[in-house]
Amino acid sequence: MLTRRWLSLLVVTALTACAILACGSSADTDQPTPYRIGVMESLTGVGETYGTVASQAKQMAADEINAAGGINGRPLQLVVEDSQCSAQGAVAAYTKLTDVDGVRIILGTSCSSAMLGAAPLAEADGVILFSGLASNSDIAKAGDYIFRTQISDIQVGIDTGNLLWADGIRSLATITESTDYAEGVRRTSVAQFEKRGGEVVAEEYYASDITDFRTQLSKLFDADPDALHLAPQSEFAAGTIIKQARELGYSGPIYAETVSVGTTALEIAGDDAAEMKAITADLDPDNAKAQEVLGNFRERYDYITLPWHLGSAYDDVYIAAECLKITGDDQDADGFRDCMYGITWSGAIGNNYSFDADGEVVGLSRLVVEVLPVAEQEGDRKYRVLGPAPK
Repeated sequence: MLTRRWLSLLVVTALTACAILACGSSADTDQPTPYRIGVMESLTGVGETYGTVASQAKQMAADEINAAGGINGRPLQLVVEDSQCSAQGAVAAYTKLTDVDGVRIILGTSCSSAMLGAAPLAEADGVILFSGLASNSDIAKAGDYIFRTQISDIQVGIDTGNLLWADGIRSLATITESTDYAEGVRRTSVAQFEKRGGEVVAEEYYASDITDFRTQLSKLFDADPDALHLAPQSEFAAGTIIKQARELGYSGPIYAETVSVGTTALEIAGDDAAEMKAITADLDPDNAKAQEVLGNFRERYDYITLPWHLGSAYDDVYIAAECLKITGDDQDADGFRDCMYGITWSGAIGNNYSFDADGEVVGLSRLVVEVLPVAEQEGDRKYRVLGPAPK
């Protein structure tokens, strides 16, 4: 599966490079000048799985727009850079896109640490930074040019804390990757759980390069918690933690978040993930646009992971195209910003959603899902939706 993803990504990168360089240059043909916007996703690093799917979904959306005649008759060109799921990588990608490529509108990033690293630069420069994936709650106050379709970790935490309490969990152990996203999930979840009356009896953190979690897990299980809560940054870590927890003999309930129910994570964990519950956004099976996007993506790239992330990245390109249609200028970041504040959108991830004064998405919510045993999984559906989180 990873091989197919990287082959697809290489094709996308090659096409993007061709568009940037001489082949297809509007200077040598009568073709209209393209609208050029940047893309920053984690094509390498711990966020590789969802950064890659986001980049591919964006390219698919751009290709659809161009096949339909472009924006006001002009094609849309994506200039893609790897933000590496880190603040340092995001700063380097941002600098390349703005100083070398001259873009003023950037779609990204995949990871909260990358978003928080680049956001101060974008805000100071008056450059749009529009993410479909980054969820840390601090992003809400990052500035007037910062937007996202991803739902804030604040709501994830409230939903997780309420779910834990409703399920009868009174003592909790947590294992968390040392990143902005993962810590945001843990912090908000614990805050709500403790507000309800629960107690965290043990907590462990790990660096992103760790692959053996048995020492940390053994310490957590010595505290005899009612449940284990995971907050990983990568799917690889999520699947491995679940598997190693069961190998150590832990048979209690596991609670998690979006990354932990990604395809790669669940393939690594196998049946050890069965009955794990997670708070995650999911594409509505009754949303025709969502199912169309999934079908087109599967046909084009031959895999699916984290469908909501895929849909969020896809929608972002179409929202950007709508604002470019209104402003008529890919250098007009102020006009684009004003369009974002006024837009209401219906797409793959939901209907009639919009953005508040902080650039936060309004009108979307997450659900509780439960992972199915491998024998009951069908195609891309590896979990069942239980419904909204308890209040």
